Amino acid sequence: MRQTNKLKPGSGALLVFILTAGVFGIINTEMGVIGILPLIAEHFHVTVPEAGWTVSIFALVVAISAPIMPLLFSGINRKKVMLLALGVFTLSNIISMLTSNFTLLLIARALPAFLHPVYVSMAFTVAAASVSKEKAPKAVAKVFIGVSAGMVLGVPVTSYIASEVSFTMGMMFFTVVNALVFVATLLFVPSMPVKEKLSYGAQLNVLKKKIVWCSIIAVTLINGALFGFFSYMSDYLRTVTEVSYSVISILLLIYGLANIIGNVIAGKQLATNPIRSMIFIPFALFTFYICIFILGEWLAAMTVIILILGILAGYGQNTMQYMITEAAPEAPDFANGLFLLSANLGTTVGAAACGAFITFFDTRYSVIGSLLFLAVSIVFVALRILILKTADNISAERRRTEQIIRSSQCP
Repeated sequence: MRQTNKLKPGSGALLVFILTAGVFGIINTEMGVIGILPLIAEHFHVTVPEAGWTVSIFALVVAISAPIMPLLFSGINRKKVMLLALGVFTLSNIISMLTSNFTLLLIARALPAFLHPVYVSMAFTVAAASVSKEKAPKAVAKVFIGVSAGMVLGVPVTSYIASEVSFTMGMMFFTVVNALVFVATLLFVPSMPVKEKLSYGAQLNVLKKKIVWCSIIAVTLINGALFGFFSYMSDYLRTVTEVSYSVISILLLIYGLANIIGNVIAGKQLATNPIRSMIFIPFALFTFYICIFILGEWLAAMTVIILILGILAGYGQNTMQYMITEAAPEAPDFANGLFLLSANLGTTVGAAACGAFITFFDTRYSVIGSLLFLAVSIVFVALRILILKTADNISAERRRTEQIIRSSQCP
């Protein structure tokens, strides 16, 4: 294909770009409020833990809908689904931008979350189908850039706009991104009717596997530890480290950029020694959360710790997705839904647990919730590895037995 054709309306490159931008807007809407929880608390006259429900309720709805909604929409024209999701996200962000009622804000956060897993799951499928089989991994990798950018840019950019201008302008950033992608989808994405619907029964059968359940619980706990503290990290930096919102924005940007480094490292490590990565992540996170509890008052120390935590977060996200998808290779689409379920359930429970420590003690103790989650996660990671090794040993023994039988049958 010539370079001049790559950006023609309806071409694979343009489609992948629009999907990447759409995923960026959706992840940005989900994660962007994390950096402005103290400002939300001030704007709506609620406590910071109560403001944390803007994160928790979104994640909870995604967790509930992740394994269900993609299947329900699997038979509908994908362009129509894309427009529906982007339209709902745009309207909900407008409501969030204009309302002065905290309950209405929570409703406006919850409604688009139902369509989050539909769009994200579909984006990977459509990106892969838009190019040749050989180029599909590269297309999917480009969509992953939208996920990373949503986390890398969404939190610090929203934090900066909201702190320097206003909360309303911060929410407008979400609105503009989603609205632009809606228009681009309407104008340039071709109609994409679905030719084959997903089978329910074959995919649900993976839930009978013990390794899948150990993976789900481990991912829920690890992601709960990661995002439980991250949900209140801006408040931690403001009250414990005692830095300004501008400095918080810079530290969140460092965290996000380090996340990309973690993604690159994880890609190499998971290809060579995935078990080592599974063991490494919870222990490494546990170590640096203890460092936060001890050194949280020193800005220099926190800057280094946040940089390392960002790398571990990127590494951890890739490792967690691998844990679930590798446990159910026969149903990759459903496995991705289970990953979204586990990750967002972890975010919900983790944010609630860390928020409880703030309520009953103070912000410094929010990290204790993450430490508890990681301690339990180590047990389930160990069980997952044990199940995998046992299954490998049984398979090896079965192969040896079959070889002996075949050898004995030879004349």
